Amino acid sequence: MKLLTLSLLLSSVAFASTASETHWQYSGKHGAAHWGELSPKFSTCSTGVNQSPIDIKTTIEAQLPVLKLNYSASNVELINNGHTIQANIKGNNTFTNDDGQFDLKQFHFHAPSENTINGQSFPLEAHFVHADANGRLAVIGLMFKAGSENKVLAKLWNKMPAKAGQKAQIAETLQSLDLLPNNASKDYYRFNGSLTTPPCSEGVRWFVLKEPVEASTAQIEKFHKLMGGDTNRPVQPVNARVILR
Repeated sequence: MKLLTLSLLLSSVAFASTASETHWQYSGKHGAAHWGELSPKFSTCSTGVNQSPIDIKTTIEAQLPVLKLNYSASNVELINNGHTIQANIKGNNTFTNDDGQFDLKQFHFHAPSENTINGQSFPLEAHFVHADANGRLAVIGLMFKAGSENKVLAKLWNKMPAKAGQKAQIAETLQSLDLLPNNASKDYYRFNGSLTTPPCSEGVRWFVLKEPVEASTAQIEKFHKLMGGDTNRPVQPVNARVILR
């Protein structure tokens, strides 16, 4: 898993179909219900027991440490990989948690949200994907609710590549931390899971922020329309996993 997930992150189209030439999508005969059947490399999508996303419902109160986010203003390249709009990050952006230090590699979006909270879905979710020196992954999930225009999102959406495979460079540096709520370092849910797209590799550390941020309905609809519909995998069984809060 280590080599596979690291290669996905280093690719400019991480979490897309570059892990294999096998075509996949979110609905239809190549949709999420059939991912595990499309290729032996995707078998974990069907056989895994710690799959993501999940409905965050039954939780255990714990003394969770503050998330130590040390993000700096960084250069950003956007890519439309056919499944999402992904922002590839270049700069010194670290996330320290109970498993060590992880570097921010990229963030991308899903509409509607993949994870749900007490059965509630949000119109948009961002995943901040980090990797450590050994290729282990840690993802911070951020929910968006409809409201005021998001100024940071506006900078990205103004350069949003319209077609799969297209790229766009953001002229000014971006502070990724500005996308997160003010209390992002404190209030979150913690659980173990997987990639939410093929090959659905497990062993991913998930940190889902409790507080959503706002984006305008127009911003949410622009992404959803460009992607041609929903881009979320259905929630998966929690099984024996513990969700900490």
